[in-house]
Amino acid sequence: MKKKILVAVDGSVYSSNSLDYLIRLFRQDQNFSVDLLAAVSTCCGDQSWMSDIDTQRTESTVVLQRKAKATRYLKDAKSRLMRNGFPEEKITTFAHGSDEGITNSIYHFAKENMYDSLLVGRRGVGRVGEMLLGSVSSDLVKKCHEIPLWIIDGDVTSTRFLLAVHTCTHSLMAADHLAFILQNNPKAEIYIYHSLAAFGSTPPAETEEFHSKWGARWCDKHLDVGTCLYKAHSQILVENGISEERIVELPPRRGIHPSHDLLRQAKRHNCGTIVIGRRPRVDKGLLGGVSDRTTKNAQNMAIWLVG
Repeated sequence: MKKKILVAVDGSVYSSNSLDYLIRLFRQDQNFSVDLLAAVSTCCGDQSWMSDIDTQRTESTVVLQRKAKATRYLKDAKSRLMRNGFPEEKITTFAHGSDEGITNSIYHFAKENMYDSLLVGRRGVGRVGEMLLGSVSSDLVKKCHEIPLWIIDGDVTSTRFLLAVHTCTHSLMAADHLAFILQNNPKAEIYIYHSLAAFGSTPPAETEEFHSKWGARWCDKHLDVGTCLYKAHSQILVENGISEERIVELPPRRGIHPSHDLLRQAKRHNCGTIVIGRRPRVDKGLLGGVSDRTTKNAQNMAIWLVG
């Protein structure tokens, strides 16, 4: 089955890290295609007056310069992918101009074109920097719930995945997304793990909540509510061509906060990517939920947020 990924590029080292991440994982996947997007702000600033006196000018010099840079970034990114095994026909480039801001431009482009996932590199400014200055990646974490969001921090070299599981529908949706992306991938290694929160926990979903997606018959056979759906998550992976030998079930453990525990387990088992199913948009308070805090504290790691 074909998979189509949107990658935001800006010519930075963080953008290059994102491309290298794709290369390590998917260059041999014939069903994998990549759309490269360079979002360009068309806010004219103090040169907007030039279009009033020059009727032939439709964009300011600043905007034209931004688009020229974006075109170079896209060309370099495409060449990088092609040099490392991606066929040219599997790569498409877009320089997308918008006056709504870079984050909104990327988000709306991804949403309108219904991509299987959106990938962005993180600048690694840390929690304080993000709170004071904001960043494209942190803003996308807040906005992008309709499309799985992949956040790449630093140089991610491991091809192992840590799948965070819980007794809820969005957790199985994360497994479903992971299974689809890694479908028939002979190198995929997935560690299934449930982190026990020391201070409270989300109550498990009712069995009927899973029926609309997976059906009552499948749920009756595979839905192991009493063991945090370890069996159900594994079953979804196996049904999509991932061999049982490449699936490892780690025993649940208790930590101060699940986000720190997930990061610790990922490092312990040399997993380069953590996959998390997150709840629909809700107010999670100042500190955020598990997915938010895991993303903020990840270093040299990729976080996939599904839901």
